[in-house]
Amino acid sequence: MRAYVLIIAVTALTCLVTTPLIRQVALRGRAYTPHRTRDMHVRAVPKLGGVAMVMAVLVGMTVAGTVPFMDGIFTDSAPVRGLIAALGIITVLGIVDDLWDLRWWAKMAGQIAAALAVALGGIRVEAMPFGWIPVGDTPVQILLTVFVIVLTMNAINFVDGLDGLAAGVALIGGSAFFLYSYLLTRTINEFDYSNLATLMMALLVGAAVGFLPYNVSPAKIFMGEVGALVIGLLLASAAVAVTADVGALDGFRFRNVPAYMPILLPLAVLALPLIDLTTSVIRRTARGSSPFSADRGHLHHKLVDGGYTQPQAVALLWLWSFLVSWGAVSLNFFDDRFVLPVMAVLLLAAGYLTLHPMVRRRRRAGETTPDEVDPEEIR
Repeated sequence: MRAYVLIIAVTALTCLVTTPLIRQVALRGRAYTPHRTRDMHVRAVPKLGGVAMVMAVLVGMTVAGTVPFMDGIFTDSAPVRGLIAALGIITVLGIVDDLWDLRWWAKMAGQIAAALAVALGGIRVEAMPFGWIPVGDTPVQILLTVFVIVLTMNAINFVDGLDGLAAGVALIGGSAFFLYSYLLTRTINEFDYSNLATLMMALLVGAAVGFLPYNVSPAKIFMGEVGALVIGLLLASAAVAVTADVGALDGFRFRNVPAYMPILLPLAVLALPLIDLTTSVIRRTARGSSPFSADRGHLHHKLVDGGYTQPQAVALLWLWSFLVSWGAVSLNFFDDRFVLPVMAVLLLAAGYLTLHPMVRRRRRAGETTPDEVDPEEIR
């Protein structure tokens, strides 16, 4: 564990130092996020913060390669090389998109190329989550891996709409996934606790910790396309890598690693982004628009329009992410008969907090008659 803590600290410190430098570059290059009707910010904010996150991840990975504890991860360098190639592709893609706003099909092509780099490097879906059916056909493994990675990158991109939201979700979900992956590795191999999925989550947590101080409201810099893509890439790649441990886990089943966790936790970590992605695609398709067209209908928009301030909306969505991801992890440590009722109560409370201001606001709007409307408000 100390080796992973070291990597988290190195990655966080690197991101903490490099983010102001990238901000200055973005300011000089006039890489701003223009104000649009669907945006929450009211002033120009520099982008490209994700570049600092990628730099921090690469530094952390380099340091990990020098730590004897992690030698097992780098014995086969192909997966690491594939991951580095993918990071390079999404960095170039994200910078170009942040500067010139690429068409959706060009972004999709770049995302597929990055996902292919990961899959061809050897990080692939090796078992289906339902019944843990082995996937032995290499082309099918590659196709499934590309689908999962591209889906996750777009899900994170969709949820990145308020100051600190995506970075906070990455920190909360990534830390839960990190703990689970570390526990899983200890369960299946008592001699070597090093694991690529655990390392990826350590790198993600470190990058999020280092970036958040500059990204919480009011944000000094946005992560931009690069940041959303790197979060999605690391989360999805770690989830895919976990499927390779399923066969080993079957032979070393311990009480504190339930059989359903390899699929439950990745879904729990990505629950918020995936829900937002799904509802956005359905909403846009229903009105005849492109699923990739932008609008003001995301979860965070609904919360702000319902009466929450931006920081309150972010805190509420962080709460949902924490309850779902860490609630899933808690199943490893506590009895289901205790965890599930407690989680039900907490989720109901979070649901009340989410819906109450919107319901109250609609009720007040319904009770207001035309005679009661202030003439100043009409003007």
